[in-house]
Amino acid sequence: MASLHTYICRKSHKKIDLSIAWAQEAEEQLTPELAAVLQHMNVDDDWKWMYLLVCLRVEAEEPEEFIEWFSQRTVLDLQGIFSRYSFPYTDDIAAFQTKMTYVFTGWNEQYFRLLDSAVIQHLYQEVLNRKEQLNQFPQKEVLDDATNGLMFRDMKGLERVLLVPQFHFQPLCVILHFGDTLLCHYSSRLYMGEKDFIPTHHLRVIRSLGEKNRLKIMRFLHQGPRSFIEIVRHLKLSKGITHDHLSKLRGAGLVYAHFEGESLVEYSLRLHALEQILPNVMNYLEQ
Repeated sequence: MASLHTYICRKSHKKIDLSIAWAQEAEEQLTPELAAVLQHMNVDDDWKWMYLLVCLRVEAEEPEEFIEWFSQRTVLDLQGIFSRYSFPYTDDIAAFQTKMTYVFTGWNEQYFRLLDSAVIQHLYQEVLNRKEQLNQFPQKEVLDDATNGLMFRDMKGLERVLLVPQFHFQPLCVILHFGDTLLCHYSSRLYMGEKDFIPTHHLRVIRSLGEKNRLKIMRFLHQGPRSFIEIVRHLKLSKGITHDHLSKLRGAGLVYAHFEGESLVEYSLRLHALEQILPNVMNYLEQ
């Protein structure tokens, strides 16, 4: 799901850790027919519905299991699911089902099944590790560590938060709110072929501190939580530039991002992440 999301979320291709050439290389693996369909897909309501349907089938451990389940639903089955939620859905459910079955089947066969198995193994291990942590530590601590600083406030009707690790969209996350369920498709901080280099995430932390306005943001947040608008006014910079600085700090895990559903309402300083910088650097030097 994350790999396909990353592919169709074209505006994020310059923000992710995969090489700029990744999307082109992935496209070269696809048939012209599938590539043409994906070219016209976006992260829209239809895509959000597919995320919801995947969340409803958490017991489907393999893509083929979900695709089989989805393709066998009747229009009335899907309409019954859609009607339980408040956001709009397509008028032509049959066409939606046919298109998404084709897309998911094609992407699975032409891209996902060819992915390095080490990525999948790492993600499975990440899930097992987080489940074990939930048996030993408070949920809030596990959420903080897993998501690198995302905090979700209690909301009326919210019953569960699904934490799902992903590789392709790093360091970005996908956050979607479906009534009683909030999905956080978080960065697993998995990077291939880094044995001789400082881990990408640790390097990101160091780089994020090398800009005076980001340090100014952190000093401002040291006084207490602030909204985005408060930070813009404090920096006296444009919203776009301020957002870019905050994105860098979020990706480094140096600030908390506090959400109400899908809405990011304020930021605060993540002090313990700062305290880990020197130990992480020393650990690399001493290896």
